This record gives sequence, C-alpha cells and structure tokens, in this order.
Amino acid sequence: MRAWVLRRPPHGHVLPTAHDMAREHRVLHALRDSAVPVPRVVGLCEDPAVIGASFYVMDRLDGTTLRTQEDTALLTPQQRADLAEQMVDTLVALHEITPASVGLEDFGRPDGFLERQLRRWRAQWDASATRERPEVHELLDRLGRAVPRTGAPGIVHGDFKVDNMMVDRADPTRILGVLDWEMSTVGDTLTDLGILCSFWDQQGEFHNPITAGATALPGFPTRDQVVARYAEARGVDAGQIDWYLVLADLKIAVILEGIHARHSQGLTVGEGFEGIGAMVQPLLDRALELASTSTVRALRG
Repeated sequence: MRAWVLRRPPHGHVLPTAHDMAREHRVLHALRDSAVPVPRVVGLCEDPAVIGASFYVMDRLDGTTLRTQEDTALLTPQQRADLAEQMVDTLVALHEITPASVGLEDFGRPDGFLERQLRRWRAQWDASATRERPEVHELLDRLGRAVPRTGAPGIVHGDFKVDNMMVDRADPTRILGVLDWEMSTVGDTLTDLGILCSFWDQQGEFHNPITAGATALPGFPTRDQVVARYAEARGVDAGQIDWYLVLADLKIAVILEGIHARHSQGLTVGEGFEGIGAMVQPLLDRALELASTSTVRALRG
C-alpha cells in the first residue's frame, strides 16, 4: 500500500521568507537521483485556495526519527558511532554535488553569502526581539570583523541535525531520508557543519536546548572528531570552524526569539512553545564564550 505525506507551512503567523514549499519541493526533486537520500516528491500546489497555503506531497518513508536522548539511548554504542559516520558522510555527499549538475545553479549566490547571512540575522533579530540582549549585536559585530572567505560553496541544507534524518526501523544506522529542506540554498557549505556541531551535544557540556543531549551518549564521536572526519573527506580546511559555530548558535537563538515573540503575541498554533524564550540566552552565552576564547583572533573582541 502506498502512503504519502502532505507538507505545508505551520498554522499561525509565518514570516514572509520562511517555510517556502516551492523551494523545498525544488531541492528534493533535484536531489532525487543523487547520493543524498531524500523522499520522492509527487506534486506541488502553490494555490492557497486549496487548503489555505501552498503545499507539496511526498512519499512517506517507513522509518523513525531520533529526536531525544531517550530515543538515541535505545541504540548501542556501536550503532551510535555508525549513525554518526553515516550522517557526516551524507553531509559530505551533499556538499560534493555541483549545483549545476542537478539544476540548482540559480538556487543561491555563494559570493557574499556570509555577509548576507549576518545582515539577515541582524534584521531578523531587530524585527523580533522581545527584550534587550546586547550580546546579539556584540556577536554580530565580532563575526563581521572575522568573515572567512567562502572556499567551499555548494548546496546547503540549512538545518542538518540528527532529528532531521529518517532512519530505518530495523537498522537505525541506515539513513532513509534527509528531511526539512526549507532553509536550503547554495552558499558556504561550512555553515552546515557549524549547524551540525551546534546541535552535536557532548557529555559533560552544555547541551543545545533543542537537541537536549541527543548525541551526548557513549558511541557518538566528539564534535572535534565530526569536524575532522568531514574535513578529511572533503579535503577542506576547517580551521575557522569556531566562526561557523558562533554563527550557528546565534542563528538558532534568533530563530527561537522569533518563535517566542510570535507565541507571546498569540500568533502560534499548537503546544510546546511556552519554554522557547528561555532557550535564547543560554545559546547566546555559549556563542559569546566560544568567540571570546576562539583561536580565530578577530572573534575574541
């Protein structure tokens, strides 16, 4: 029996550039025959009169998603190690695809990508901040003084983390599909590595409040080992990974602040938004601590 998933933007207020279903449909269709596992898309509807929003339909993958530490605790240490390797190798496979080879040559602009990211997240913060947090502009200023040269352009997922993977129920080390491509573009691929590392929790350290320790269990490699495996596989220099990590923590904090602001205004639909606002400051604190101790001198202030 065939089963499908209808993907649409969330109910409630949505930012104008967020949850672009046509964009997500396009990248999934482009990657259908690539080394990156993605669900097959069936069709796209951009007429909001049908269900109240644009949407697309894709095949339903018969797998499971590992969202919490309780989920990953069900894996053996060897399975955790193998899954981590598959995740890094999948990210490498994505970044090694030449955008033009899959029809995505106009999907984004690598030149000036990082500078535009800083402008975008500054504007997003200014539009949604519910309280003064001077750390945000301090971090943006430091990042602006230390922008790396984009040396590894390619297709960027934008939100690459363990709970955006659908894995096989019988073999949780086998990735059936990479999901949630709504933030994808063509740009500096090391931003994906930064996001992955921000969500890569380690034992005995601060956990990203979203993943909350999902990878902080025996068997999962350290963040440094993840970076090393990626850099070796691609032959790229990850010496400025601190810059991308600081950007990732800042970006996630800005996104969470936006969700908190919309929830405070009664513009979100559903449950689970009450604690979002409390997640912002810890991420900013970690970003500022890393920036202040980084080997990237310009980040230190």
